[in-house]
Amino acid sequence: MGQEITTDHFHKRDFHHFGQALSRETDLLGEWFAESRFQGTEPVVGFELEAWLLDSGLRPASCNERFLKTMDDPLVVPELASFNIEINGTPQPLTGTPFTMLAGELEQTWSRGERVAAGMDLDLAMVGILPTIRADDLALTNMSNMQRYRALNEQVMRMRGGSPLHFHIDGQEQLDLLHHDVMMEAGTTSLQIHLQVPFHQSVEAFNAAIMVSAPMVALCANSPYLFGQDLWDDSRIPLFEQAVDVDPLAHSLGEGRVSFGTGYVRESLFEVFQENLDHYPVMLPISQPDSTDRLANLMLHNGTIWRWNRPLVGFDQDGTPHLRIEHRVASAGPTTLDVAANSVFFVGMVMGMVNHWEQVVPDLSFAEAKQNFYRAARHGMDGVVRWGGGKSVSVKELLQEELLPLAERGFQSMGLDREEWGPWLEIIGGRVATGQNGAAWQRGWVAGNGRNMSGLLEAYLQGQRSGNPIHQWELY
Repeated sequence: MGQEITTDHFHKRDFHHFGQALSRETDLLGEWFAESRFQGTEPVVGFELEAWLLDSGLRPASCNERFLKTMDDPLVVPELASFNIEINGTPQPLTGTPFTMLAGELEQTWSRGERVAAGMDLDLAMVGILPTIRADDLALTNMSNMQRYRALNEQVMRMRGGSPLHFHIDGQEQLDLLHHDVMMEAGTTSLQIHLQVPFHQSVEAFNAAIMVSAPMVALCANSPYLFGQDLWDDSRIPLFEQAVDVDPLAHSLGEGRVSFGTGYVRESLFEVFQENLDHYPVMLPISQPDSTDRLANLMLHNGTIWRWNRPLVGFDQDGTPHLRIEHRVASAGPTTLDVAANSVFFVGMVMGMVNHWEQVVPDLSFAEAKQNFYRAARHGMDGVVRWGGGKSVSVKELLQEELLPLAERGFQSMGLDREEWGPWLEIIGGRVATGQNGAAWQRGWVAGNGRNMSGLLEAYLQGQRSGNPIHQWELY
């Protein structure tokens, strides 16, 4: 979905031509996997971070076009809503000082974004769901001025036969409402971590990402409130899944447009792209017939299927294809330090599993990993999950006793200096020890100050600007 398109209206022939091109490109990708065309790819890390523009009243400010023009930075791009932006990190090889480079660049980009926002009498915030968001903010009038988003809305509603989207989230409280377009998706902002992996480790890395999704979503939870209702620790998860729910039956089978997926991969990541072709109707049929060897149609189709762990195909500057895993489970924020630490921790866990597969990988079925994910999204670090031989363990204990040491082991096996990853894992350790992630801090503030969403956001922004990671924030 990152690429712009040329129209937002389609005809039956468009779907036919696109389907033919998609089938050809899927066959070609299958040949590349069979030929090990991706051999030689080295580990690389990157990220995408979504954020909010706020006006002086701490309400969403629909002016990303003007903000982006002033920023004039290719790393900062529009998102679905005109009050959202996305910040990208330049991909870094996992040698030397990749995390220092990523974190330094993010801090520089974020600081400049804050200055640009201040010059427009705006604030910039990173939080999973904005506490002050209202249902009427999530309207088509606040959609970014790009055809790909208008086309997305048209096709989602077409696939639903025009019926409104039904949102039902049963958490600490209950939310139940109807919405008539895809803009509820704009209520969710996330950190998307990209890990490029060697071909021979791609199956293990993808399955490892699935396994650690539960502890990651719990650790990074930062969206307990939606429209003033206290729901899940990470209410962003059910909100996004229901925002483009074009087929409730498919969603119940794990084949929704946003889902945890249908299973681990067995032989290669190609299985996921074959599933895309076989089970997901085309949503945006923008056929590009002269780009088969760049898989443009396949990548556009894959971009309309938002698995929480999504395989991607990309190309190096010399045209060599590579594989990436996009890990989509973390909420945005609360600070640049937390974002960097979350990215480091994810990489460490995955590489720890990949490089010590037989010794450390738990006996965890896909069904258990999936159940873990939704439990963790709902209950955060207080949740209980299954891990290794069917035993139950609290997420907090799992993080402290097994996963932090696993991440250390992963970095040691890669030969990275402790100075490069140690401080980031200390931030994660502090968050685990205190139990204070974004969701816990927000609920703690409300417990002491009442359900004043503007006051909550004002205090949150103070913490965001403090330079301290979330586990060190006080409850103002």
